[in-house]
Amino acid sequence: MSRILVAVLVAAAMLPACAADLTITVQGVASADGQVMIALYDSADSFLGRPLRAVAAPATQGDVQVQVKDLAAGEYAFAIYHDANGNGKLDRNAAGMPIEDYGFSNNALGKRGAPAFEDARVLLPVAGAATSVSLR
Repeated sequence: MSRILVAVLVAAAMLPACAADLTITVQGVASADGQVMIALYDSADSFLGRPLRAVAAPATQGDVQVQVKDLAAGEYAFAIYHDANGNGKLDRNAAGMPIEDYGFSNNALGKRGAPAFEDARVLLPVAGAATSVSLR
């Protein structure tokens, strides 16, 4: 086998098998202050821990559309918040309740806390997908 053919085969093996894009429409952004922050997770074990990918987009009042590109087809869940004051974190009150607007994929709600990965997961097919979430 020629060296060129081997190099082409190795390069092709290193490419993602199928890359899909996930388009997220964040509804109900209260103001154009700060950024909309999205943390994307690919398993229950990592959910609300270290994200697979973190994405930020400038806030605009109303709806903000964000695209997460080049993902493998599979199951994902995401958490979103509007970092209105631009400090890079979800601000909370003294009792630990969020004081900035937030949401989860599938508009999932938890009982006395965040939802489970299973409640928030969305399926991303090879062709890509679009979903929306409302901030609360």
